[in-house]
Amino acid sequence: MNWQTTRFLIELASPKVMGIVNVTPDSFSDGGLHASTQAAIRHCEKLLMDGADILDIGGESTRPGAQPLPLGDELARVLPLLTEAVKLGVPISVDSYKPQVMQAALDLGADIINDIWALRQPGAPGSLDGAQVVAAHPRCGICVMHMHGEPATMQIHPMEGDVVLPVLSFLEHVTHNLLRLGVDSNRIVIDPGIGFGKTAKQNFSLLARQKELLAGGYPLLAGWSRKSSLAAIAGLPSVSTKDSVHNERMVPSVAAALLAVERGASIVRVHDVRETVQALKVFAALGQAN
Repeated sequence: MNWQTTRFLIELASPKVMGIVNVTPDSFSDGGLHASTQAAIRHCEKLLMDGADILDIGGESTRPGAQPLPLGDELARVLPLLTEAVKLGVPISVDSYKPQVMQAALDLGADIINDIWALRQPGAPGSLDGAQVVAAHPRCGICVMHMHGEPATMQIHPMEGDVVLPVLSFLEHVTHNLLRLGVDSNRIVIDPGIGFGKTAKQNFSLLARQKELLAGGYPLLAGWSRKSSLAAIAGLPSVSTKDSVHNERMVPSVAAALLAVERGASIVRVHDVRETVQALKVFAALGQAN
């Protein structure tokens, strides 16, 4: 199975690690650490040295309770970094739900659009919406995620009951719409949206039954890194400093990434690239020993 993106055909026979590059002042675990373009590029280079296969650049925090960021602010954060990042020779993903940001990123050569709203946000009056923007591009990769509600309130009013079938139904609907718009299926990856409007129990249900989400035939991206559900299950503080979030949640994050891959995830989106890559090498060695 391969993932077609703007410049790269990414083979998914082995799991790929997507390194997170947040150029935000307020992301829950690393906000403000890579806010300047120079600092963010250094972080990109470090993630690549640590073994990242893909870099995912985000300019707006989508943590629970986050407020929307004005378009101009997001463009100012993302585009200078993207201009430099596309020179690094690896697939570059842009994490945005705004059609105008998607278009600007694709114009600069971004390889993947990663959208927590699953391309449901409208464009400005008279302009394309997100689905139309990616459909108009001949090759860009697309990752569509399930989110219940919106970041500002999603954990105040999470989903109720069994979430696996509703998440699968939503993702089937979104991917069908992309196919209807003429998007080739090999450009699409799905993301169940761990932590986006779900309880800790529901998140782990999605992990336990993750193979059911693969029924549509699309590769799956798992984003467990440093999520509060991991803190809850591991008995860690729910509110911590950025340094303690990094130190305390790294091991549970790597464990969750490994379990997601074992259950069929093709891509894991992580902060702790080096540790995740090491764990996946152990997992691969086990498979080769059989």
